[in-house]
Amino acid sequence: MTAPLVSLENVSKAFATTTVLDGVSLGVNAGERIGVVGRNGGGKTTLLRILTGKEEPDDGRVSSTGGLRLGYVDQRTDPPGPTVGEAVLSGYGEVHEWAGDAAVREVLTGLGLPRIGLDTPTGRLSGGERRRVALAAALVARSDLLVLDEPTNHLDVEGVAWLAQHLIGRKEGLVVVTHDRWFLDEVSEQTWEVGDGTVRRYEGGYSAYVLARAERSRQAAASEARRQNLLRKELAWLRRGPPARTSKPKFRIDAAQALIADEPPPRDTTKLQAFAARRLGKSVYDVEDVRLAYDGRTLLDGVTWRLGPGDRVAIVGVNGAGKTTLLRLLLGQQEPDAGRVRVGQTVRPGYLSQDVAELPAEIRLLEAVEQVARTVNLGGVDLTASQLAERFGFGASRQWTPVGDLSGGERRRLQLLRLLMSEPNVLLLDEPTNDLDTDTLTALEDLLDSWAGTLIVVSHDRYLVERVCDSVVALLGDGRLAALPGGIEDYLTRRRAAREAEGGGGSPGAGRRGGDTRVEAKAARKELTRLERRIATLDKRAGALHAQLAEHATDHVKVTELDAELRAVGAEKEEAETAWLELAEAADG
Repeated sequence: MTAPLVSLENVSKAFATTTVLDGVSLGVNAGERIGVVGRNGGGKTTLLRILTGKEEPDDGRVSSTGGLRLGYVDQRTDPPGPTVGEAVLSGYGEVHEWAGDAAVREVLTGLGLPRIGLDTPTGRLSGGERRRVALAAALVARSDLLVLDEPTNHLDVEGVAWLAQHLIGRKEGLVVVTHDRWFLDEVSEQTWEVGDGTVRRYEGGYSAYVLARAERSRQAAASEARRQNLLRKELAWLRRGPPARTSKPKFRIDAAQALIADEPPPRDTTKLQAFAARRLGKSVYDVEDVRLAYDGRTLLDGVTWRLGPGDRVAIVGVNGAGKTTLLRLLLGQQEPDAGRVRVGQTVRPGYLSQDVAELPAEIRLLEAVEQVARTVNLGGVDLTASQLAERFGFGASRQWTPVGDLSGGERRRLQLLRLLMSEPNVLLLDEPTNDLDTDTLTALEDLLDSWAGTLIVVSHDRYLVERVCDSVVALLGDGRLAALPGGIEDYLTRRRAAREAEGGGGSPGAGRRGGDTRVEAKAARKELTRLERRIATLDKRAGALHAQLAEHATDHVKVTELDAELRAVGAEKEEAETAWLELAEAADG
């Protein structure tokens, strides 16, 4: 048996009075791909810094194999060179034999920097660009172990998909901390959960981890009160998804299934839309023939878009395509150059921007929430400010913490809490998953699942988009707002086609190395899972369209529009089912 690349033996680490690691022993073997999850402040970054030798433990020992080549990118890593080209080619020692301008350009393009010059001084780059250049340097360099802390930050949907496929094709070990659950499912073969001073290890990616965590809870306490926690709803959603998700866990599947035998029903879209209509009336936002230019670029050109009560829409697009500007247009913070935006009389919007609003540092967290309201009704349930804070991970003692002592992620959670306490009937969320850990994301999705109102989300988090949104639209850089019946996969397909038409070539996985049978089998399983997800999404969308057809039976114009969309959804579903059958037959053969 070969020795681990890096191993921790009885390692402990504390900061002031908080112990983040207590007698932890673990190791990373060659070729292992490990995803790390846990609450913000639970010790994930500390674990990575100890693994990489950037931080010394208080007790215990860290050992590594001789001559270990380590690539490490944390959330503060700067490009290791004066220019982009020098940083990427020489930042992490000896580079691959294939590394050159073409390879560097391929990695930079994959990470969303297609037009950046290799002679560009790194000092002139924005924070997000500098982080991506540092990540590119780590990807190009030769290493035995790659350690990444939140690598999907500053990447759009397309960049996240490219990075996942690139990492799947690499042969070295990988340890990655990320809140992007779709990304974890794609790249991880093990999951480490950091919290309460321990590190628990599970086989499989995020979906397998959720099921394993449920089994652990069942064994620890099988009472009804325990089973009613937020985890049940996410488990139910996972079980309704692709069967392939549960293929890896090495625990008793039947026990986990028993835990969720009385699973909550899927979101009742028709009921929520009817309730939303009572709160919002017939009109929410009507964007009519709008043209908008910004910084010399045309973002919208003759766009007409109508949003009704209960619509749940995700907006995707490359960085700089105008997603945030579109939200500001709906809010009246940005005036169109031509056309108009009509807002329903009863619309009461709540806007979560990417900027965290500053609050007086001395006030307590609970006081900051109660400044907005003391109680709130969400999904037909009355909650106090304290109860909602607890659902977002702020226990009774933490609720009395001064705002000035909160971490960045906790301030983001507080911003969400204050927004929900204002009881808006339209939610506009701009990258709501930034700085949130996976448990908080589950709590947010649970609330949004039962929230009756219009929901507009700008996000690169595919997991959140697929769970809480019913439709997806995209800004593709040509001035149009395109409906995507096939969701995120439809967007990625269109982007690939656009690149090929421009001569940019290649799909997100074009830069992969290896190509062995194991990688091909993995890719086939992932494709089957993707198709199963797409079929489920299309089924849900078809059901929603049927409900809308019944509701608007007397409106011939609306019925024609809905019928056309329903036909497109049906054709897309048939195509996906055919592709699934062909791929499954080939895999069996």
